[in-house]
Amino acid sequence: MRFAPSPTGYLHVGSARTALFNWLYARSTGGAMVLRIEDTDDSRNRPELTDAIFEYLEWLGIDYDEGPHYQSQRRGCHREAVQQLLDDGRAFLCDADDNELAGTEMTAGRAVRFRTPEGTTVIDDVIRGEVAVDHAQLGDFVIWRSDGSPTFVLANAVDDADMGITHAIRGEDLLSSTPRAVLVAEALGATPPVYAHLPLLVNEQRKKLSKRRDDVSLESYRRRGFLAPAMANYLALLGWGPRDGVEIRPMAEIIEQFRLEDVNKAGAFFDLAKLEHFNGVYIRALSPGDLLDALAPYLESAEAPWPSERYRPEVAEQMIPLVREKLRTLDGIVPQVDWLFCPDPPIDEASWEAVVRGKASAEMLDAAIAALAGCPWAPNAVKEAVFAAGGALGLNRSKAQAPVRVAVTGRTVGPPLFEPMVQHLARQEVLRRLRTARSRL
Repeated sequence: MRFAPSPTGYLHVGSARTALFNWLYARSTGGAMVLRIEDTDDSRNRPELTDAIFEYLEWLGIDYDEGPHYQSQRRGCHREAVQQLLDDGRAFLCDADDNELAGTEMTAGRAVRFRTPEGTTVIDDVIRGEVAVDHAQLGDFVIWRSDGSPTFVLANAVDDADMGITHAIRGEDLLSSTPRAVLVAEALGATPPVYAHLPLLVNEQRKKLSKRRDDVSLESYRRRGFLAPAMANYLALLGWGPRDGVEIRPMAEIIEQFRLEDVNKAGAFFDLAKLEHFNGVYIRALSPGDLLDALAPYLESAEAPWPSERYRPEVAEQMIPLVREKLRTLDGIVPQVDWLFCPDPPIDEASWEAVVRGKASAEMLDAAIAALAGCPWAPNAVKEAVFAAGGALGLNRSKAQAPVRVAVTGRTVGPPLFEPMVQHLARQEVLRRLRTARSRL
């Protein structure tokens, strides 16, 4: 098996899924995983993108047995293959106007086209079944450009043959190029690999995931705090599922369960809500120490919404057990605790409009200010004072607490309110926030 990315952009979830499926098949069958960097596009290649590929694969736990091989370093092999096709009459030279030229000498400024024979190529795809393509649809296609570089089809056919690739597992979008690769390989006397074209990833509108329209960058998900095991587990289920129906499981079990023939050919829905659920399960499985270490970069980041001098790690550590059940991503810790460190926590406008605006909330804030000004500053005493004030206004506990929570924390949802509020905020600070909210009304 081989994973053959081009370093022309950052690795996206579709490519990561392709890498993972190749790796799963290699590990489940005792095969070899080859990494090949297809860097023949000099105008778009950037070294940092190649380094990023290595980094992302390592992050996901995808190792390889051979490589990395660099396609750009195999230009001589590609040229020899084209020359062989020319000498055998299986290809022909073209001038700048795409006219066929006599002879077989490859020189600068001349392109080479493969001489497609009459007939049909049949591909027995592991996932998509039998795919038959009439050669009339292919025409005589270019295999060597006039700038002296091989085309994708030629380079892939040659490299797969030279590297002993037996199975090419790749995206469905490359299916249209497969008959050409098969023809080139057979013309060179090589046996084409067995092909398996994975279903495309689609969004909730069932449209192909697009870099312009969808969040597809693997780095984006890593930055938001998706754990690598959760991401790998989820990617494994995009187009495939274990026969026993258990989805969240260790990678070693996924390897045992993986069968290439079980991959579905229908488009695979990239469901962000499901990915977040997976991630939440993996977050909750972390030990307290490991979770604290994982959250530290988000709590201590210069991009955090609070001044660095106001951040208190001991407070954050006490809050983590209260919020871990709510976390779906690691960066989700910030809105759970920002009200404890920000001088004026940001008010979520949707929460404000839904909960605080209105006569009942104004009366409740007045009552809470009066009640909290004189009650003992202890969690149970504060809680009962708020509920009693609400009860006097005919409000149940939920409706009594809601405007107080928004005034103090900025949001309608979050960790338990009264204990951390009393433990980590002074009475006067709480009263100030309540009065600020009341004055806004």
